[in-house]
Amino acid sequence: MTLLTFGIVVLRYGFNLGWIWLQESVVYLHAMVFMVAAAWTFQCDDHVRVDIVYRERSDRYRAWVNLLGTGLFLVPFSVFLLVIGWDYVAASWATGEASREAGGLPLVFLLKSLILALPALLLLQSWVTVRSCLSDLRR
Repeated sequence: MTLLTFGIVVLRYGFNLGWIWLQESVVYLHAMVFMVAAAWTFQCDDHVRVDIVYRERSDRYRAWVNLLGTGLFLVPFSVFLLVIGWDYVAASWATGEASREAGGLPLVFLLKSLILALPALLLLQSWVTVRSCLSDLRR
């Protein structure tokens, strides 16, 4: 993505060439990185948290924090995103929404589908996390 952005800048200012589709592809890639990697980051336990409270605690305490955080915050947020985003994404698919810019990418409806992919992937990872926490608490 960095090389692509660098190439866009070189083409624009060095050769006076610019393509909207190339510029939009950076936005698409950026969206994909954040929307698809969120569940993976959660799975790897690399997401942001307040480590002052969490770091020095026992495994049992961590399991409770993860279980409650997932159940009280992540699952409701994911369900909310699915419910709110469904009509928005469906409308985009129904019209075959494309870029508003001449020469832009004709796949806006696919990009907007990531709005539903994010909560779906988070819900799947939530299920795995809850099962893992319950397993840890049983030990």
